Amino acid sequence: MQYPEGATPLDNDELEGLKFKHIQTRAELDQMEQVNIQKGLMWLDKQKQTDILNLQFIRKLHQRMFGEVWRWAGTFRQTEKNIGVDPLQISIRLQNLLDDVKAWIEFDTYPPKEAALRFHHRLVFIHLFANGNGRHARLMADALLKHEYSCLGINWTGHDLLHQGEHRKCYIKSLRQADAHDIQPLLSLFELKS
Repeated sequence: MQYPEGATPLDNDELEGLKFKHIQTRAELDQMEQVNIQKGLMWLDKQKQTDILNLQFIRKLHQRMFGEVWRWAGTFRQTEKNIGVDPLQISIRLQNLLDDVKAWIEFDTYPPKEAALRFHHRLVFIHLFANGNGRHARLMADALLKHEYSCLGINWTGHDLLHQGEHRKCYIKSLRQADAHDIQPLLSLFELKS
């Protein structure tokens, strides 16, 4: 299966978790996942729960987004990838991030959309799951804005982040710069200033 730049290849065990064995191409997989993601979005829109900053909610959202396609959806990855922290560190690093975000909110550390982009970046950096991390992190960022800041989400749709192209290249590059502690390119990409 061909992966776009910045996408995390799946190992054979993870590919065994695919519920639809007839899928042969990345385009077929993307289509199946997109249908499931739409159902995940509908589930998220119906959530009255305001406490989204916990491990259970984060795993549940991923399961709702990908559970009809992958058996391991909602389960933290168990293997090393070309990106992300050691799998044994995922829960610890995620809990640290959630504690940080709660402090950002309490002490009004960042404007809402900047906090959401910083949250998004760190979720992608930790790389919780075998697949779907960017899409999951974007939904979590929007959920943060809705449930914690009572404001609209980030305009992700103005950028084609799933397919090869200039927008995706800039997005991946800005995430890598944020990995090196320079968040400004990511903020600028989404027209925010630090």
